[in-house]
Amino acid sequence: KSAVYYSCLRRVTRVSCVLHSRPLWSLNGTLINLGLDRRRRLSGGNLIISSLDRYQDVGMYQCMAFNAAGAVLSRRASLQFAYLDHFKVHTRSAVSVREGQGVVLLCGTPTSSGDLTYAWVFNEYPYFVQQDNRRFVSQQTGNLYIAKVEASDVGNYTCVVMNSVTKGKVQSSPTSLILRTDGVMGEYEPKIEVNFPDNVPAAKGSTVTLECFALGNPVPEITWKRANGVPFPSKVKMKYSNAVLEIPSFQQEDTGGYECVAENKMGKNIATGRLAFYAKPQWMQAMKDTALAIEERLYWECRANGKPKPSYTWLKNGQQLLSEDRIRVEDGVLSVSALTLSDAGMYQCVAENKHGVIYFAAELMVLASPPDFTGNVLRALLKAKAGTTVTLECKPQAYPTASILWKKGNLPIQTSERITLSPDGTLRLANVSKSDAGSYTCFARNRFGMSSTTGRLLVTDPTGITQGPVDMEIIVGESIVLPCQVTSDPVLDISFSWAFNGQLIAKGDGHFELVGGVSAGDLMIRNIQLYHAGKYICVVDTDVESLSAVAVLIVKGPPSPPESVTVEEVTDSTAQLAWSPGRDNGSPITHYLIQTRTPFTVGWQRVNTVPELIDGNTLTATVVDLNAWVEYEFRVLAKNSVGVGEPSPVSVKTRTEDAVPDAAPGDTGGGGGSRAELVITWEPVPEELQNGESFGYIIAFRAFGEVSWTHVATSAPGASRYVYRNDSIAPFSPFHVKVGTYNSKGQGPFSPVVTIYSAETEPSGMPAGVWARSVSASEIEVNWQPLSFSPERVLGYEVAYWEDDTKPETMGKVRVPWNQTSVTVSGLAGNTQYFLTVSAFNTAGTGPFLPAINVTSKKPPPSQPPLNVEWTLIGSELSLYWEPVVATESESEVTGYQLSYRRQRHKEVNKLTTANSTAELTLGEEDDDYIIHIQTLSEGGLGPASDPIRIHQLSKLVVHSRGENHSSTASLSTYGLTGTSVLLFFFLYIFFFWEGGASYYFAVLDCGV
Repeated sequence: KSAVYYSCLRRVTRVSCVLHSRPLWSLNGTLINLGLDRRRRLSGGNLIISSLDRYQDVGMYQCMAFNAAGAVLSRRASLQFAYLDHFKVHTRSAVSVREGQGVVLLCGTPTSSGDLTYAWVFNEYPYFVQQDNRRFVSQQTGNLYIAKVEASDVGNYTCVVMNSVTKGKVQSSPTSLILRTDGVMGEYEPKIEVNFPDNVPAAKGSTVTLECFALGNPVPEITWKRANGVPFPSKVKMKYSNAVLEIPSFQQEDTGGYECVAENKMGKNIATGRLAFYAKPQWMQAMKDTALAIEERLYWECRANGKPKPSYTWLKNGQQLLSEDRIRVEDGVLSVSALTLSDAGMYQCVAENKHGVIYFAAELMVLASPPDFTGNVLRALLKAKAGTTVTLECKPQAYPTASILWKKGNLPIQTSERITLSPDGTLRLANVSKSDAGSYTCFARNRFGMSSTTGRLLVTDPTGITQGPVDMEIIVGESIVLPCQVTSDPVLDISFSWAFNGQLIAKGDGHFELVGGVSAGDLMIRNIQLYHAGKYICVVDTDVESLSAVAVLIVKGPPSPPESVTVEEVTDSTAQLAWSPGRDNGSPITHYLIQTRTPFTVGWQRVNTVPELIDGNTLTATVVDLNAWVEYEFRVLAKNSVGVGEPSPVSVKTRTEDAVPDAAPGDTGGGGGSRAELVITWEPVPEELQNGESFGYIIAFRAFGEVSWTHVATSAPGASRYVYRNDSIAPFSPFHVKVGTYNSKGQGPFSPVVTIYSAETEPSGMPAGVWARSVSASEIEVNWQPLSFSPERVLGYEVAYWEDDTKPETMGKVRVPWNQTSVTVSGLAGNTQYFLTVSAFNTAGTGPFLPAINVTSKKPPPSQPPLNVEWTLIGSELSLYWEPVVATESESEVTGYQLSYRRQRHKEVNKLTTANSTAELTLGEEDDDYIIHIQTLSEGGLGPASDPIRIHQLSKLVVHSRGENHSSTASLSTYGLTGTSVLLFFFLYIFFFWEGGASYYFAVLDCGV
């Protein structure tokens, strides 16, 4: 390690040398004999020094590491001892000065090693002199400078010195400062006492400190500047009233002249100096480990930068090399000619200037061996196409280089215009033919021995593409096959690959697939997209050559979206659009379509334009028939011969100008309401037809026979009803009414005049003769007599019913027209008492109710459906049997059963009732299946249906089965059928039964064949 160690307290130190062998150490160039030195020992590669001695151990250390390859020297490491001796003990003379005079108190630093810092004590510890513009302690000289002495400065001064490494501290004897009594010092110009050298070297990245202090009366002011006038960068710091200039992280641009100016009113003085940049050597170019054959020439060059420019020396195995005989050493270049085995070893290039030294090591191996083809033999079989050039390399590992001889078979090869041999031993055969096929051997020889390698050359016929891809045009979404078929020599291995626009088509792409046999590499492209357009290359590779065929595929598709859709001019019903065309994708754009969207539309709608048909060369159009005061968005679509493309980006939202309303309210009417009211209703005008702000309605009405209209306005755009109240309005009086519109632009049209009636009063009479009976568990029939006379209008009758007379929330209502006097109330609970009443009603409400009557609904039908259904089919006659259903005490007794049946492919349902648990049906002759359900009949109504029974029509068969979801045996008989027919029927029957979703056991009986 290139390092400096300061120590006076440590008893043991270690100097590191990291390596994998036992090193040799030297001190100041003299080998350390570790066998005779008890204080020094090795630990690994490190030198351990015990009982350090300031005089014996100081100096420059260096280790040498060596192994079988040679030896190298480490960087030098300097070991120094930091110390600080005591001041000599003696009484210092007093310093006598006049008041106003400047003075310098000398520290007289004792002998030391290591960085020191200085301070001065005034009179007694710990009162240190505080530095200001008048007093300064130099860290360069250790002296105390007082620019102008004052009476308060009189006293004793002690210099305190501290070693920064050892932290030791010593004090001088005090120096007394007294004032003379022979007068006061007059004013005088500055005198610079603390200066910096004319040339100050500084390392890159270091912190440079310059001191400058002057004596004078008045106290001088210190300023700094650069000789070239360039301002100081922000990193520069001034300390102690500008007596210290500090430049951190010193760089090349900080070099140059610096000036310290000390000035008072009596004059000024200037100190100058230069900062010089220096740098330790750093490698720019170094050598590498090198292996050369015996008798070859070595050339190594190393280069380092540094300031000042470094000098170079070369070491071999730790010993300096000088120019002699075959060795030339010049600056950073080492050359050795005609290498011998003794030249092998470890070499070091050393670059050094006065600020540092660096080492770089590399190994030189000198090789000597007979020819060896290991790892570089001729290919056992080399295939080549007839007419091409074949290159056979002969590159044995041989030191020195071997001489080469080629043979074909047993005969040496004679060179010619077609057959050439390179100096490196490479054999080239131009325009080969079948006659060149055979065995080739390369013989290599040097002074250490001989070796050979053999390979066989096979000349093949050329490969040709018999059918390659051709340029094509195709539509997006279609699929094609690009052919690539070849003829080739049978001994060759062939592989096919495809490239698309310069990129190899990888396997696994869902659009591409290689198809074809051994001699074909056709490419199938499925579901072609626009991005599949481009250049396709089929590449055919064999052992001896590579061929290719190219085709350009043009893909046509709908146009790309138009761009930059802008709205240029807007009126209350039109908008002028402009856009830029998108790509036509291989087919010219024939025309454009425009669509619009508003907050009131569902999705995009096509609009009318001028021109009505926008051709592909037109990039502007006017949209017409727009609604006023509506916010529109527009988009444009392009069309070509392939189809309509994707829409353009949506335009900026644009509102049309406002206008007078042009739409009247619809469905004007009214009537009803409360006494003395005229209710007028209308369908509001949609917001998109209101044409502007401040939209509202004008309601106009007049009684029959009157001429003038009463007008009322409402500003609610969503209003759909107006009620006019006046006690003078007779009930059910006719009125003419109409409703108009208005907005901020003016008044719009009125709706057509219609006739409505004022509110009427409820009927005052009650129907008579109300009676009711239970029809089933869920239905009650209610009857009444109509009103014979009523001064009020009767629109119909209302039947109210409820279960519990104490719970009105259970009430239900049914209304019927005025000409109906009975109604069946359904959806009731079984075996439950209901209360019922009847009243008349009209638009004003219901009249008085009759006193309530009560009726109890019948018990519900049995909840159990018919089970265990069995059936027998003989020809078209179907017999069914099932278990009778027994009602519980809370259910209605069974009075019979209802069969519902239909053909599977028909919706018409036929019904049959029976009092017993059997039924007979005659099925039609059509070849169709039947579906049958069975339900119970009772006073409470129809019970739940059985599971569906599927009857499969099989002519001349006798079938017996149970209903679905119940396992049982079934029998089947066939008559007059051939064996083939029976077998066919057997499988059909299996299919029908499985398709029906049931499980059956069946058997084929004797068919008499």
